Amino acid sequence: MSFLWSLIVGGVIGWLAGLLTGRDIPGGIIGNIIAGFIGSWLGTALLGNWGPTIGGFDIIPALIGSVILILLASFVIRRLHRAA
Repeated sequence: MSFLWSLIVGGVIGWLAGLLTGRDIPGGIIGNIIAGFIGSWLGTALLGNWGPTIGGFDIIPALIGSVILILLASFVIRRLHRAA
């Protein structure tokens, strides 16, 4: 059950990060979950463990990390489309 809860929270974090940046995450729901998980790892690595924890995610660092991840990914994708 905790794995399912982690998937849901990761998806919500990825979705919120997409809303905050105004950019779509490729892959739909799966992309949101991946962005939430990787963004959580990135945010925790950069900012540490603080803020409320839900489903194993420290919400504030996870959200900030997901926003950074989405901005970096959209920058790289745009650069690749211009180069092609």
